[in-house]
Amino acid sequence: MIYNYFYQVDARILGDEEDTAMTLQERPSRPVWITQDSGDFEHFKTLVSQRTQPSSVPNAAMVVENVPVYEGTKVDAAANNPEARKALMAEWAQVFSDGAGIIVVKQALPDHAVIDEASEVFDRIIEREKTENQGGGDHFAKPGANDRIWNSLEKHCLTDPANFAAYYSSHTLAMASEAWLGPAYQMTAQVNRVNPGGAAQKPHRDYHLGFMPEARMAQYPSHIHGVSPLLTLQGAVAHCDMPVETGPTLLLPFSQQFFEGYLAFNRPEYQAYFAENHVQLPLEKGDAVFFNPAVMHGAGHNKTTDVKRLVNLLQVSSAFGRAMESVNRTAMSKAVFPALQQGADMLNIANVIAATAEGYPFPTNLDRNPPIGGLAPKTQAEYLIEAVQDGWDFAKLSETLDALEFKNAT
Repeated sequence: MIYNYFYQVDARILGDEEDTAMTLQERPSRPVWITQDSGDFEHFKTLVSQRTQPSSVPNAAMVVENVPVYEGTKVDAAANNPEARKALMAEWAQVFSDGAGIIVVKQALPDHAVIDEASEVFDRIIEREKTENQGGGDHFAKPGANDRIWNSLEKHCLTDPANFAAYYSSHTLAMASEAWLGPAYQMTAQVNRVNPGGAAQKPHRDYHLGFMPEARMAQYPSHIHGVSPLLTLQGAVAHCDMPVETGPTLLLPFSQQFFEGYLAFNRPEYQAYFAENHVQLPLEKGDAVFFNPAVMHGAGHNKTTDVKRLVNLLQVSSAFGRAMESVNRTAMSKAVFPALQQGADMLNIANVIAATAEGYPFPTNLDRNPPIGGLAPKTQAEYLIEAVQDGWDFAKLSETLDALEFKNAT
C-alpha cells in the first residue's frame, strides 16, 4: 500500500469510526527527524530479498530478475479500453509502490524509424553543443564523462516537431506517467549517450531528495522522505540494442520500500550490497523502463569498444509540485535587500529570506546552470544570504540575481 511511504499504518486506522478515533499518540509512527545513521541494514536486506510473484502481475508477459516485463502491443490494446487501461495502470502503481518498483515495456515505441530519426536529431544537437562548448555538468558522473543533452524534450520538439509528436504519442509513456502521478503530469527529458568505456554512475536515489547532500536531506522531516518518491517517475527509452556489456541501468528491486534510503544509501555497507546484488536487464531498441525514483540505481559501465549507448531519460513530475501563485522573487529579493543590511540577527534574516527568495535550485536550464561541483546549482536564497554576510552592494546583488534569472530561463 502507498501508505507505507508515510507510516507503518495499523489496519485499525482504516477500520470503523471507533478505531479511527485513536489519538495521534496511539498511532504507530516514525520519528519526525531521521539522520545519516538511520535505518536498519538487516531490515533493508530483508526488504530487497523479496520475490515478485507472477500472480501479483497478471498483465505481465514474464518476470525477469524480479522485474515484471510487459508487451507494448498489449499496452496499446489496453489504452483504448477504459477498464483494461485502468486495470493495467493500477497494476503498475502497485509495482512502483509495493512491488519491485520497476517495470519494463518491450517495444513501447515499436516504430524504429521514429526512434532512429530522433537519434539523428539528438546526434546533431550533441555535436552542435560540443562546438558551442555547451553543457558539461552531470549529477552522478564526472563532467564530460558522457555526452548529455539537457532538456532534450524542448530541443527535440523545436528541432523536429513532427518526429517529436510521433515519439511522444506513445501510450506506454503516457500510461506509466499517469499510473504513478495522475493526470496533468509534467514531462521532462535528458539524453545520455554513454560512449565506449564510459564509467558507471554511483548508485543513488533520484529527484527530489536524492539531489541533496545528506545534511540537507536530514533537515526535511521524515514524512517528506515519504512524499518525495510520489512526486516523480523515472523512465528511459532505449535508442539502440543494449546488451548487458553496454551498461544498461543497474537496479535494486524493492529498494524503494526502505524508508530511510535517501540518507542510508551512501553508507559503505549499502553501496557494497548494491554492487553484489543489483540486477541489469538487457534492452532492445524501442524498449522502455520505468521505476520509482526511490529505487537504488545507477547507469552501468559501457564495456564495449564500439557501441554508443544512447538513452532518452524521462523524468516526469507531479502536477502538485507547484505553488498556487506566481511570485516575482527576484524583484522581492532586490527590494528587501536594504532592509536586510540593517544589522538584524542572522537567524531573523534567514527567516525573511526563506519567505522572500527562491530556495530551491530547480527547475533550471542545465545548459547554462550545470551542477558543477555538486548535485545542484546555487539558489537565489543562497546568493542573498551571501550578499548580506559579505556586505555586497546593491549593484552586485542585482547583477547576480539577473544573471541567475538568465541561467534559469530556456
